[in-house]
Amino acid sequence: LKFGPRLCGNDWVFQRDNAAVHNARLTKEFFQENNITLLDHPACSTDLNPIENSWGWRAREVYKNGHQFQTVDALREAILNTWSNVPTSLLETLASSMPKRLFEVINKNGGATHY
Repeated sequence: LKFGPRLCGNDWVFQRDNAAVHNARLTKEFFQENNITLLDHPACSTDLNPIENSWGWRAREVYKNGHQFQTVDALREAILNTWSNVPTSLLETLASSMPKRLFEVINKNGGATHY
């Protein structure tokens, strides 16, 4: 989380859903001890969580052209390589989609959206 202030200045909020892994005692303690402001929203609310689109892009990139891996090390290398090469334009597009996502969720009264 050292990148939060570098990317967004000192007035930033960490977005998480309420999935069980994010509510573990150690995770909560970490956020509290590091004075991290959290933005909570319902678990599995992919409409409001553009990181899910980022994970999808990464998975498609790792397995593009039907690529299968023979070893865990080869898979690990592909994942790390993909992680290191996420296009900045993808992250910018996902971040800039938030106002549209929020607007659509509000218009659908919390129902499913096309995101």
